[in-house]
Amino acid sequence: MKRKSVIFQIDAFTEIPFKGNPAGVTFASNLTDEEMQLIAREMNLSETAFIGTSENADYKLRWFTPTHEVPLCGHATIASLHFLNELDKIQKRNKITFETLSGVLNCPVTSDEYSMQIPILSMEEFDGCNEEIIESLGLERTAVDDKIPFILLENDYLYIYADSLKALKETAPNFSLVKILGEKYGFKAICLFTLETFDTENFAHSRFFTPYYGIDEDPVTGSANGPLMLVLEKLNFIKEPHKTVTKIFEQGDIINRRGRVKVTHYPETNELYIGGKAVTIIKGELFL
Repeated sequence: MKRKSVIFQIDAFTEIPFKGNPAGVTFASNLTDEEMQLIAREMNLSETAFIGTSENADYKLRWFTPTHEVPLCGHATIASLHFLNELDKIQKRNKITFETLSGVLNCPVTSDEYSMQIPILSMEEFDGCNEEIIESLGLERTAVDDKIPFILLENDYLYIYADSLKALKETAPNFSLVKILGEKYGFKAICLFTLETFDTENFAHSRFFTPYYGIDEDPVTGSANGPLMLVLEKLNFIKEPHKTVTKIFEQGDIINRRGRVKVTHYPETNELYIGGKAVTIIKGELFL
């Protein structure tokens, strides 16, 4: 007898269908690791989330790209909260906890927004060859300020500042070379960001490249936008180290997947949260 489960496709960090970042979400009941990976490959989205039972939190949550399980995914977590909400699994609770590979994550829920806690990661100035990486991105050399270092996080995300939206728009990465250089210098993804934005009220715009995980460009990346706040603080673009800071970051506009991520850093407790909206695009049934 075939097993059957509901599966949704949800656009996260947006209220507009076909914008933001799409994620698949389903329940993990009785699924093997191999089956979850096959489902993620079949969905062929940047991530598919699998919600299961947990003894340490409200639910267990795992995320798979078409080729790998990943330790953290922002947009698929926001999508998972929306999935549970639409199935009346959240009800009147104002917080859900998920057991994940990155620890237990607190996820506040309000009437108009989903949020999730992002782990605080250590970071350091990158000591690889900047010139090779700039060339691999097809980035104009003059768009990169040599006085502003590249920043590498402990999760192997590399952050690179560019001086304009024009530079981000004209970037044309050689993804095969980006992957090779990542293996050479120890990074798995590149977050290219600028302080020039499409909407004047927002603070930064980014693009995110991760061929290592089988995704050339991710539309709107929660796990990159959250730490971006701390990178901006480290580089002195945000100069309020002892105050709670909330900023809106943009991503996806350049590839027609406009998304917005609200990021808040609480320095007194050293907690970091990302938030956004979500909209369901497809509801279906999964048969195995």
